Amino acid sequence: MRKLLCVIPLLLLLCFTFACQNKAEKAELEKFRTQAKVEEQNKAVIMKQAELLNRGDFDALREFLAPEYLFYTPSRSAESHSRDEYVENIKTIKKAFPDMNWKILELISVGNRVIMRYVGSGTHKREYAGIPATGNHVEYGGTGIFRIENGKVVEEKVDGDSLGILLQLGMELKPKEEKKK
Repeated sequence: MRKLLCVIPLLLLLCFTFACQNKAEKAELEKFRTQAKVEEQNKAVIMKQAELLNRGDFDALREFLAPEYLFYTPSRSAESHSRDEYVENIKTIKKAFPDMNWKILELISVGNRVIMRYVGSGTHKREYAGIPATGNHVEYGGTGIFRIENGKVVEEKVDGDSLGILLQLGMELKPKEEKKK
């Protein structure tokens, strides 16, 4: 009987230890589920932004982005552009390439950041970057890193193949001429 009295507290302690571990595991699992849900919501925000870009719905795009939104291109640039400047830039692109369509190829969400790889394509119908309409169909790729807060994009850093676009529009790349001595 004495052995039994010694074993019972050990069994209770063992049961209590397992019960606590199970609660800790459940709490950690719930934390991961919550984070995964936020990351999926953030991906949905970027997909919605692409939809608005493709539709050319500039008013909805302006409202969709956070008022404090900052846009950097190239991504290493120290100079940022405001939400309104970004929307005006998109208007310029859509005017020159009315059928411009951005297709998301990959989305990766980690915390409050979303990384996107995309391809854009459209037909050059009006002047762009001083180049008269060529009728050329262009296609280019790029990547973007977005920071999301409260369901809105607050920061976007993009690297797109701008040189590739200009080459497809007929521009030539040639070395600088040497200065004569």
